[in-house]
Amino acid sequence: MIALHADWSMHAAKRYHALARRRNNTWHIAAPRLVGEPMALLRPLLAEGPPVFMGLDLPLGLPRAYATHCTEADFPAFLRARLTTPEFFEVNETLTTISRARPFYPARGVKGMTRLSHAQALGMASAADLSRHCDRATPLRPAGAPLFWTLGANQSGKAAIAAWRDWLAPALQAGAPLSLWPFEGCLQALLRPGRAVLAEVYPAEAMRQLGLKLPGSKRDQTARRALAPALHQALTQAQARPEPALSAAITDGFGHDTAGEDRLDCLIGLLCMLQVLDGRRADHVPEDPWIQRWEGWVLGQS
Repeated sequence: MIALHADWSMHAAKRYHALARRRNNTWHIAAPRLVGEPMALLRPLLAEGPPVFMGLDLPLGLPRAYATHCTEADFPAFLRARLTTPEFFEVNETLTTISRARPFYPARGVKGMTRLSHAQALGMASAADLSRHCDRATPLRPAGAPLFWTLGANQSGKAAIAAWRDWLAPALQAGAPLSLWPFEGCLQALLRPGRAVLAEVYPAEAMRQLGLKLPGSKRDQTARRALAPALHQALTQAQARPEPALSAAITDGFGHDTAGEDRLDCLIGLLCMLQVLDGRRADHVPEDPWIQRWEGWVLGQS
């Protein structure tokens, strides 16, 4: 088995991935590296033979209040169809241009803007309708950002645009060997040689699943460095052997540059994936057709 998790930013220079190969019941984990062109990363991994499982720190799915108006069969079909509607990815400057054909907002800060006004411009009844079920607050973590919101630190819309427009939609339309969980079946059925299974992994959720707690901001190298003992313990619990460069990166707090938080997140996401692959955490998906076909789910979330 090959598993990797990519912390996905709209900026390619901050897109890092951590990769693990399972041999003889031990995971061998490499130090974080830049993703580069995603299919150029995946093709040689698929050629190695084992199943490939890739986690992505970006939304995979649509809120059901939006999906109810879609004519496609499910979310993967929706993505493939977006190549014919490139305006979908254009971010709105004002509320007046928002539509279901162009839902992302706002391009910049505007006085008086609210998520409620965004939702109403999309024909939704409340701001809560902008969120998928898996985005909502849980006993373990606060709510995640709505998919179509593109402003501020707590937003995922720009990462979704970059991944969907520049990689996933073209790759799916071209017939790339990619399967999207949970839309195309249960995880174990999808994991097979010759295909890469993609799943949404939320590092803030993953950190809590792993029982990790940062003593400060993840943007602070000192706080990341203080997490090193707990990360090494998590690797031991996962029966994982880090390569020397990864051990050094953990001890160092993943560097002093602004991408340090991204290198940390990709390892945390990967450790979450290993828990699920090894059966220490369930690959649970609610028995709800809207979630399974349109909204999607976060790996490991209960």
